[in-house]
Amino acid sequence: MPETETLHDVLAQQVKEGELYEKMPKDWVKCFACGHRCKIAPGRDGICKVRYNKDGILYVPFGYVAGIQVDPIEKKPFFHALPGTDALSFGMLGCDYHCSYCQNWITSQAIRDPVAGSPPNYVSAEQLVGLALEHKTPVMTSTYNEPLITSEWAIEVFKIARKYNIKCSYVSNGNGTPEVLEYIRPYVDLYKIDLKSFQDKNYRQLGGKIDHVLDTIGALKKLGIWLEIVTLTIPGFNDSDEELKDIADFLVSVSPDIPWHVTAFHQDYKMTDPDPTPVRTLIRGAEIGYNAGLHYVYAGNLPGMVGKYENTYCPSCNELLIERFGFKVRKNNLNDGTCPKCNTNIPGVWN
Repeated sequence: MPETETLHDVLAQQVKEGELYEKMPKDWVKCFACGHRCKIAPGRDGICKVRYNKDGILYVPFGYVAGIQVDPIEKKPFFHALPGTDALSFGMLGCDYHCSYCQNWITSQAIRDPVAGSPPNYVSAEQLVGLALEHKTPVMTSTYNEPLITSEWAIEVFKIARKYNIKCSYVSNGNGTPEVLEYIRPYVDLYKIDLKSFQDKNYRQLGGKIDHVLDTIGALKKLGIWLEIVTLTIPGFNDSDEELKDIADFLVSVSPDIPWHVTAFHQDYKMTDPDPTPVRTLIRGAEIGYNAGLHYVYAGNLPGMVGKYENTYCPSCNELLIERFGFKVRKNNLNDGTCPKCNTNIPGVWN
């Protein structure tokens, strides 16, 4: 790109008219892609920096990826969806939050932060699905940046993927709206949400509001989209017994069958003060989840250090169903989605 051309300028050329918006007087537009519901004046961007108003039309990202990789589905993490298989993961640039500890900051904060940046690679939706078929991945995942703000592109890809019986998924912060969930509903099978805290003051530090995330969790459950929740436990930020119990109690109120992943923070991006999350915090969080009534709680991303909390057990008879080491499935004893010992149905997407 020319020296005077910014990443923002480059991305502004790789767009199409959005579908998640309405027109307003004087060429303003209102965007529905995320919970911010930005009202955007002509010539301005939304909070995400990638959806912008030009002459009363909302333009949105389209036709490129900034990251693409074949990952174990357990890395997303989905523990109750096609265990032991791979997902073709792809992402664009930009985010509607600005988390100081973001572990995907190279892509998510690319437009806000001159230190970040991953160049766009232009690709068609057909080419992306072709890669999934080439690598025989039964799942495609929109991830790395916030997929809600690039939903038009994800759905373009997923419409084609569905023709080949590929399952489609979002890895998201959950800052949704009823409009965007209805828009993606026909094409998204699996949805992972980062429930980052249970305090609105913490969410406001990150650029969001907790109510939007809680509403999205409830809505996804009602829509019948398979849902798993991750809480990255950060020392001094969200790792108190009280807060972890509040999260667990909320999830139980939606459904005790929602898998909850309590994962470890490590120093990244701008957050370098707290120490990495100790193993005992993850185990404590998992025990809080089980004691609150959740049926499936996992202590994540410290392979071999959290004992039984990497595995899936039957909530009725405690039979070991899926044994894991990190992202690797060592043993899968499920019998067509049921416990082989007591025939209890185990919620998930198994076929």
